[in-house]
Amino acid sequence: MEINRHYLELQDSYLFSTIGKKVNEYQKAHPEANIIRLGIGDVTLPLCREVITALHGAVEEMGVKETFRGYGPEQGYDFLNDAIRGYYGEHGVKLEANEIFVSDGAKSDLGNILDIFGQDNRVLIPDPVYPVYVDTNIMAGRKVLFMDATAENGFLPLPDRNIKADLIYICSPNNPTGAVYNRQQLKEWVDYANEQNAVILFDAAYECFIQDPGLPRSIFEIEGARTCAIEFCSFSKIAGFTGTRCGYTVIPSELVRDGTPLQKLWLRRQTTKFNGTSYIVQRGAAAVFTQEGQRQIRENLGYYMENARTIAAAMEEMGIWFTGGKHSPYIWLKCPNGMKSWDFFDLLLEKANVVGTPGAGFGKNGEGFFRLTAFGDKQNTAEAVERIKKLLTK
Repeated sequence: MEINRHYLELQDSYLFSTIGKKVNEYQKAHPEANIIRLGIGDVTLPLCREVITALHGAVEEMGVKETFRGYGPEQGYDFLNDAIRGYYGEHGVKLEANEIFVSDGAKSDLGNILDIFGQDNRVLIPDPVYPVYVDTNIMAGRKVLFMDATAENGFLPLPDRNIKADLIYICSPNNPTGAVYNRQQLKEWVDYANEQNAVILFDAAYECFIQDPGLPRSIFEIEGARTCAIEFCSFSKIAGFTGTRCGYTVIPSELVRDGTPLQKLWLRRQTTKFNGTSYIVQRGAAAVFTQEGQRQIRENLGYYMENARTIAAAMEEMGIWFTGGKHSPYIWLKCPNGMKSWDFFDLLLEKANVVGTPGAGFGKNGEGFFRLTAFGDKQNTAEAVERIKKLLTK
């Protein structure tokens, strides 16, 4: 018997598990401390009323023989599929029903999609980046190449024609930096991928935070993307489904490699290893796209963006360099006085009782930077900002 030894190449624990352990140890030693968490990207507002009503209705249906449902359609129910297509249509993107695959979240799909690709593929990933992209490829034993995202390029690296890649990860708005690609920049990536016969894995989990209508919310707004891209999206951030779990992946019919539609491979993978998202959750997800659902969702998103503006204003007041906070719920700041990111984490935790996320946890280019999230309670966010200002003013 052999284990998958590639797991031994990973760091001992996932970034946010390490943060949780450090915070719990500090809280245990200092039970009187009022710790405010601006670290993990989890939402704090409850599900909106439109979603709750739909969930309750679906629960009642499951208790009546005539409306009870067992296994659902493999790619998701038509009512949710239609709602997603309508949402994309509002942004000028036309999708076919068979191009949408409903799942239990973007994180799952971003890891599972690797099942349909060969092990020898060269993987190009930005640094710093969401750790799941890197870890899932290390688990599979793939060669990972990094593209440098730095303050000099606005944390938005562009293609280098001298680098050959087969799989390309792009996250826009970016986690952790909050940076957003414009249309011209995404067109460069699409052209590069088509030239290389590569596939872009586009993480659009934070598209709902884009405020400027001139910025693309989907890779499929870019000409040529249907022959080189797969898009992943989630209800976690747009509708607070972090504890409810629902997402979807879009694979265009035109995306073909080695004479095989990738859509066909993903369907085969999903029908073998996944039994679908529950009917109840899908009813709640569909309610997100109703007129009233969208109105309520925008109120929640506005609440978080107000938090982002509060944090950003404090950074400007203190003269601290940062990105994000405008089209993203994350503020990515440069640690003051040249501090290392884990040292700054310890300083904030111990002297201000505020938790953030060290940039080093997102890659080597994240060293010296720090991420704060706007997903907290408004009062707590304001209090955390005042504590940070007081500490750094000293």
